[in-house]
Amino acid sequence: MAKRIAYLKGASHIFADNTRVNIGGLELEVHKGQKIAILGPNGSGKTTLILLLTGLLKSSGGHVELFGLDPRKNFDEVKKRIGIVFQNIEAQLIAPTVKEDVSFAPRNYRLSEEEVLQRFEKIMVLIGIENLADKIIHYLSGGEKKKVALAGAMVMEPPLLILDEPFEGLDPKARQELASLLELFNDLYDTTVILSTHDVETAGRFADQMYIMAEGNIIMKGKPKELFNKIDELKKANLHAPGILELTYELRKRGVNITPTLDVEKALGFLINQT
Repeated sequence: MAKRIAYLKGASHIFADNTRVNIGGLELEVHKGQKIAILGPNGSGKTTLILLLTGLLKSSGGHVELFGLDPRKNFDEVKKRIGIVFQNIEAQLIAPTVKEDVSFAPRNYRLSEEEVLQRFEKIMVLIGIENLADKIIHYLSGGEKKKVALAGAMVMEPPLLILDEPFEGLDPKARQELASLLELFNDLYDTTVILSTHDVETAGRFADQMYIMAEGNIIMKGKPKELFNKIDELKKANLHAPGILELTYELRKRGVNITPTLDVEKALGFLINQT
């Protein structure tokens, strides 16, 4: 079995006003090279889970582990091995220009200027945004800012990439482009990817393991196809399966001899043959 990268079970955090936020339910266990999607509606606890997992919030109970370490107690060690793209991109992009922002991490690790430039150019070409190198970040589109933040997170080629609601605010084409980039990093570097989202369709095409959250609890886990076949349970978590799967599922319920599927071509072929 692949090496375990992350683990979380029964974690919680107590805020300054003594409000306790709990992440309960099933355990989260992530192994090297996996593509993980954490799905749930707004307010389900996805962001809190990510902040606990990365050590940005202290867990007051349960078990939280990253690379075999307590991420809060060993934050300086684990932060070198993760790239993070936050939901609030504006707060993450801290330099005036794209080049300065993407180069920040390698400079902060005191790499030579030659290596800083090499890493910068490599990641910009890989993501396909080399034309943005000298642009002022403030004037970029939302999709361009997401790609710049991704470049900054991946410039040091960390073994783990964590993204909080990365598809938020993007049109369908931009969402698919971003998902394709995440798959590229996974293929090229064997990067483990953990992302939170309420975009069920994009997550379903991207992830090989999914976790469903509702009201602070992980209520289901499994492969996309397994979970998407539990459509009634998804609806209870205020989520909807991809449209094509819901359509074939409803046809099946109404007596049509069709196997629920995520494959548009299969569904289309069946429906054509029935006409």
